[in-house]
Amino acid sequence: MPTPHADPSTPARPPARWPALAAIAAIVVALAAAFAWAAGRIGPPHLTAPRLVDAIEDGKPHPGFRRAHSKGVCVAGYFEPSTQAAALSRARVFAQPRTLVSGRLSIAGGDPYALDAQARVRSLALLLKTDDGQEWRTAMNSFPFFAVATPEGFHAQLLASRPDPATGKPNPAKMAAFLARYPEAARFQAWAKSAPWSSSWANTAYNGVNAFRFIDARGRGRFVRWSMEPEAPFEPLDEAERQHADPDYLREDLQARLRQGPLRWRLVVTEAAPGDPVDDASRPWPDDRPRHVAGTLVLDSSQPQASGPCRDVNYDPTVVPDGIALSADPILAARAAAYSVSFNRREREIARGQAPRATGATTEAAR
Repeated sequence: MPTPHADPSTPARPPARWPALAAIAAIVVALAAAFAWAAGRIGPPHLTAPRLVDAIEDGKPHPGFRRAHSKGVCVAGYFEPSTQAAALSRARVFAQPRTLVSGRLSIAGGDPYALDAQARVRSLALLLKTDDGQEWRTAMNSFPFFAVATPEGFHAQLLASRPDPATGKPNPAKMAAFLARYPEAARFQAWAKSAPWSSSWANTAYNGVNAFRFIDARGRGRFVRWSMEPEAPFEPLDEAERQHADPDYLREDLQARLRQGPLRWRLVVTEAAPGDPVDDASRPWPDDRPRHVAGTLVLDSSQPQASGPCRDVNYDPTVVPDGIALSADPILAARAAAYSVSFNRREREIARGQAPRATGATTEAAR
């Protein structure tokens, strides 16, 4: 964010106040952008948050379920900061000894009855609420960067990826046209083809992907991205296992692991260098950027999401506490707007009695 220039004819304000004021302004501007984008007032006239969610549904909505990442489970535990975390950000979550956490583990896609082993992407969403009432919500994914840099690109990807009725696969011509217009998506396709699939939610690394701004006690800011890196050793899931695994094997594996004890992840914060893209989540930062272990996430229980504490939570990643500010990444604003539309749709459906009853493993994905 540009540094304000003082008028030499007037007394300068205390320098330490400017970063704090800038951080507040960034939050206000980013949230205003999210609401404006949801109303269709920025971006192409034809693309609004409701229309983006329509594209995700593809004419086949599942009433009462989240429109994206429809299948998952609730989880709970706590977060403990590291000794160096408070130097990175003044956020209360990095100062108090322990913060309770509720969250959700899920797979990508809008089908609440999908086969776990066929889902390329795993996700972790968290809600951390500190003792002063502040909240930090984050929605992380197993991919290291987004496929595209803009909401328009994501919408185009959804349309190009729709299966051709004749083949059951995306139309090659439409996909080629999409890649020609959004060439950054080729990097994501290469990752999806080459990176090994994890065998468990517990041994998956989850990435915040978007950049945020950490602000320390003196008001100094730095742009960061964060990841949850598992203590459980990575084990790949091969093609044969993907074809023969139980439909709900991720949930069953999670429950089996939790019976043996809590699961842990390290919160790793990566710091941007000058010139690194902070408003484009499709571009990874170089591997040599400074990394800081900011704490440990511990998950010690799970519940079906139809009845668990994650059921009615919108894991909007723009809900951040003092000490964490938003970047101007347009994908971040679009996520907030689309999450709101999805949440409101399923809440209306539930109020009308359209949600299925949670009677077994395949219906535990409800809500």
